Amino acid sequence: MRYFALCLLLCIAQFCFGQNENFKFAFVSDTHVGGSTGADDLMRTVKDINANPSLDFVVVTGDITEFGSDDELTLAKAILDSLQKPWHVIPGNHDSNWSESGSNSFKTIFGAEAFYFQHKGYAFLGTASGPNMRMGPGQVPREHLVWLDSTLSKLPDPKMPVIYLNHYPQDSALNNWYDALDRLKKNNVQLILCGHGHSNKALDFEKIPGVMGRSNLRAKEEIGGYNIVTISNGKASFEIKKPFSDSLTAWNEVTLTDHQFSKSTETFPRPTYAVNDQFKNVEMLWYYQDNSDIGSGVTLHNKVILCSDTKGVLFALNKKGKKIWEYKTNGKIYATPAASGSSVVVTSSDKNVYCVDVKNGKLKWKFTTEKPIVANPVIADGKVFTGGSDGHFRALDLETGELVWDFKDVKGFVVTKPLIYQGKIFFGCWANDFYALDLKTGALAWKWNNGAANRMFSPAAVYPVASGNRVFIVAPDRYMTALNVATGEVVWRKQIPTVRVRESIGLSSDSSLVFVKTMDGDIYGVSTKADSMELSWKAKLKLPYEISPTALVETNNILYVPSNSGMVCAIDRSSGETIWKHKISNALISGITPVDKRTVLVTTMDGKIVMLQTR
Repeated sequence: MRYFALCLLLCIAQFCFGQNENFKFAFVSDTHVGGSTGADDLMRTVKDINANPSLDFVVVTGDITEFGSDDELTLAKAILDSLQKPWHVIPGNHDSNWSESGSNSFKTIFGAEAFYFQHKGYAFLGTASGPNMRMGPGQVPREHLVWLDSTLSKLPDPKMPVIYLNHYPQDSALNNWYDALDRLKKNNVQLILCGHGHSNKALDFEKIPGVMGRSNLRAKEEIGGYNIVTISNGKASFEIKKPFSDSLTAWNEVTLTDHQFSKSTETFPRPTYAVNDQFKNVEMLWYYQDNSDIGSGVTLHNKVILCSDTKGVLFALNKKGKKIWEYKTNGKIYATPAASGSSVVVTSSDKNVYCVDVKNGKLKWKFTTEKPIVANPVIADGKVFTGGSDGHFRALDLETGELVWDFKDVKGFVVTKPLIYQGKIFFGCWANDFYALDLKTGALAWKWNNGAANRMFSPAAVYPVASGNRVFIVAPDRYMTALNVATGEVVWRKQIPTVRVRESIGLSSDSSLVFVKTMDGDIYGVSTKADSMELSWKAKLKLPYEISPTALVETNNILYVPSNSGMVCAIDRSSGETIWKHKISNALISGITPVDKRTVLVTTMDGKIVMLQTR
């Protein structure tokens, strides 16, 4: 009898989980601290929330800062710390895509990039959204999906109602929206909150009610605002609150219920891999799946494959894709390892340059800088060259790690892989500047600025290429520019409305063409010798809307083309015909490394390393 009564009580508790609890919380989004009014608008909102005793806690759904800088993050944290209620925060694309720390400082300053807490019978889970240091569609980081699996499995009851938060809407704006939704649907997910769109909207994410919250910014109004969410009697109601105003504007109400998704047979659109059936002349030999993002390429050296990930691990795979050693740093890594002799070098957002032994991963030396490093190193003449986020560009001795020279006048932070050409080293930064330094001394040869008012148009993410005494770059301002290697003078600079170039370029093996990939999915070859932007070649390949910044690579008369949707394509350089296409995932292709005429290594932002082979 007692057993029956206990079971009955448990069943009632599960059925009524959270339904009889009433509470209110503040839903704030897109504060953009670092923008013109972001800090002031957030301070007003914090004071307003503190003056409201009916609010139990605060959630902030991303784009906390304008540019993800350490100064902006520190200021935002100081403002939010003045809240007199519990508060929970996740990053958005502005906090991660242009971050001088690869979002590592967000994790350090705020303590985490994800959150989980319970309140009055409800579970609240928030994850990051990317894009992570590489321009592309948003993406819930691979490590956060792993975290989501673990956290959902540990809920005290499978019937506990879940409210999920992410900066992005949970649709195709995220390249892996379905990975998050499929996990949530195994549980009692009842509501999703997001930001990103800067406006209040009622949404539907595969039958899960969704609500986008307005930006906290004042925009064209005199004062900003946020949402107050009331959970009561199985409903979530939303009201707009203007700081220091007593009026509330009700605009949306959502019924909170168990949708029984685990029992549903309804299907929803998912990415198709049908292209792999169309091209049987390429196959996957093996793949390695990491538990975090891989925002870099790989390096082949001494018969091993050198890799890095955003857990902060430098590791080596053998030719069959099996891990043979790893070295853990204390920050995220977005750099492709560089190798020479018995040494492999990588930079980490924990502020260090590391050199380890290629054979066993044992540390040889490390060099500490003043800020995180998200730039790629290169090795030449027994030296390691890399930029940082501290305004420095350095040359280090490969054997000892000792400083050889230090250029201290970089305005913005460096993220690119620098180019060595004709005794100079070239790189851009996130302050609209492009630099040429003397390779031996580090002295400034020249500096060029693109004149853009917005630093997000900087020629920073592009890997420069050079030929015929010219260095070539493309940038988010959609210009392609050719600069004189010796003087930095503009040879030509062109923006063609029908050829919307961004950061993705590559040099042909004979140095006669610079390959560019446009946002409209066309692939052109631009002459390296012409006096203007001459389109001398065009591939017959046509991709959809395309913003992957990953470099194009041509070798053995084959041009390899990356995409922002997990597909890599091989193009015949002579004819422009497509040799094959292969879709690996739905995430950004973050690196392409040809091995020989038949095989190529490909990395994806969602943590895959794949060996493809042409049959």
